[in-house]
Amino acid sequence: MIEAPLDLDAVQAFVRIAELGSFTRAAELMQTTQAAVSLKLKRLEKRLGCRLVERTPRYVELSARGAAFLDHARELLEAQDRALAAFAQARQRLTIGISDHVAGPELPALIARMNAQDPKLIIEIRIGTSTELLQSFDRRELDTVVVRLHAGRADGRILAEEKFGWFAAPSWQHRAGEPLPLATMAEPCGVRVMAAQLLDAARVPWTEIFVGGGVTAVAAAVVAGLGVAALAPRMLPFGAVDVGRKLGLPNLPRLPVLLHTRIKTGRPRDALAALSAAFRGAARV
Repeated sequence: MIEAPLDLDAVQAFVRIAELGSFTRAAELMQTTQAAVSLKLKRLEKRLGCRLVERTPRYVELSARGAAFLDHARELLEAQDRALAAFAQARQRLTIGISDHVAGPELPALIARMNAQDPKLIIEIRIGTSTELLQSFDRRELDTVVVRLHAGRADGRILAEEKFGWFAAPSWQHRAGEPLPLATMAEPCGVRVMAAQLLDAARVPWTEIFVGGGVTAVAAAVVAGLGVAALAPRMLPFGAVDVGRKLGLPNLPRLPVLLHTRIKTGRPRDALAALSAAFRGAARV
């Protein structure tokens, strides 16, 4: 049979009674009533199966068992104090997933802003597709994710809406009669799916000419002159141009950046507030 653990509030009441020699003064120190202190002591004595304090109308005195238990009781309270102090000083961790289509060149500045908000907070950031990150969030592997709008989900808070365009290198020329060469990220990238659906709906022939493992690789393919990519302007190196109107490509909608989080209180919440504000500024075009 497993014994019930000791009530540390009751242990504290016993120690205060022993040190002050009075139920009244123990109650005052603990900011409670004498009746409450007396009840705590009775619960402790019942749990230990012995009388700890001898009560008379004129004085309070420890029993032999009470005197033997006093040092152990103090050790229990000291251990509790050490544990609470260690927890208060421990560095908290915030694990954030950021979609590759959201984490742009501003990411170092965003991390710096979070660190400035709370230098003691350990920030862990993972980059991936919105689909992968949302799955990890649902499995509780991530505290927070910042992603693009995902079909079939109504949760999340919109941080900003960002325009997209069809970008290519300034020197790139589309060969007449050939399918549009498209540089994309691998499935299940939501931007890739959207771009393909819009081109199909507009009856624009296209072919996948490059598949990148991240937006940086796709942007490099664009600058290298391989073809066209659907990207946010801030994701591209200076010099890439929007060729959508010139080629008669369908307009790309403004895509929201959404925050999904379980963090509601404490230091991580303040760091997320700083991150959210930074994303609003970075994605506002």
